[in-house]
Amino acid sequence: MAQINYITQIQLDFGALRQLQAECQRVGITRPLIVTDAGVKAAGVLQKAIDALPNLPVAVFDQTPSNPTEAAVRAAAQVYKAQACDGLIAVGGGSAIDCAKGVAIAATHEGPLKTYATIEGGSPKITERAAPLIAVPTTAGTGSEVARGAILIIDDGRKLGFHSWHIVPKAAICDPELTLGLPAQLTAATGMDAVAHCMETFMAAPFNPPADGIALDGLQRAWAHIERATRNGADREARLNMMSASMQGAMAFQKGLGCVHSLSHSLGGVNPRLHHGTLNAMFLPAVVQFNASAPSVQKDDRLNRMAQAMGLSSGTDIAQAIVDMNARLGLPTGLAAMGVTEAQFGSVITGALADHCHKMNPRLPSPEDYRHMLEQSM
Repeated sequence: MAQINYITQIQLDFGALRQLQAECQRVGITRPLIVTDAGVKAAGVLQKAIDALPNLPVAVFDQTPSNPTEAAVRAAAQVYKAQACDGLIAVGGGSAIDCAKGVAIAATHEGPLKTYATIEGGSPKITERAAPLIAVPTTAGTGSEVARGAILIIDDGRKLGFHSWHIVPKAAICDPELTLGLPAQLTAATGMDAVAHCMETFMAAPFNPPADGIALDGLQRAWAHIERATRNGADREARLNMMSASMQGAMAFQKGLGCVHSLSHSLGGVNPRLHHGTLNAMFLPAVVQFNASAPSVQKDDRLNRMAQAMGLSSGTDIAQAIVDMNARLGLPTGLAAMGVTEAQFGSVITGALADHCHKMNPRLPSPEDYRHMLEQSM
């Protein structure tokens, strides 16, 4: 049975950041901790967020790593407690937002983070005590600002998912103006993350027609605008549509994802320096081909419906179209170009089989299937 819950209050427009203090007041946050990273701070976006809070005392944690870790969550939670904060504002990409979700748990719940991981049976242990969170995305990719999950590397090195309606941001402030200065490579990588979310959730096994409709519209927007946004970062129409596509992908993936993400989560744990969105772009062609024979994909004509949204003639054209798009965007030619070796395959496959996204795929992969997808993606 599908649980359908869409999802939180969203401000989506140029200049939406001006609503930050009003959203804090609505949510009841009077002493926020802003969770961000050094790049957002260097770009001046952190200061814009602080300037939007003229009447509130603000604490800052700006050391979120590119793949957020339990150590970073712990350090930020210490700041939260030391400054007597009563809520969180995440300013950044998916890493900062997921780190803040980890803080929302760690600052209000006892024990190590793994206690609350989905595959450890921890989701029901996350309660309404979780600190309230407002999310301000500065990239158009993960959509974590409207998602109930976070991906964090815990102390034992595993990259795990944490899922609860209690860590959904109380407000999402989606201001495309904050993405106008995003570098081309990051625009491309995060944009393909949004594409992957829309495509993979549309192929996922659970029955959720609203998610399917949102995913298809998001895919159409992302596919039509990602090159424009990458080539001209000041293209306001492209930036608006990419931010919407990112948000829509995450609204839709409440339905579930699949083995693109089980592979990218696992490989990202093996090598935390690898960018999640880029990994998704590398795995997507092989997974689309693998899923083509799934009964639910064939029954609902899902590949041809995605192809129509992408302006392609047939679902059989999708895998190559993604490869070609990756090339036009200047993304790596495959995993090998990112430094991945076959010696890592065993660890990646073990992690993928245990990942929370594995069983959502419309066709359940075996270890041999995962190995073949890795080989195809090299």
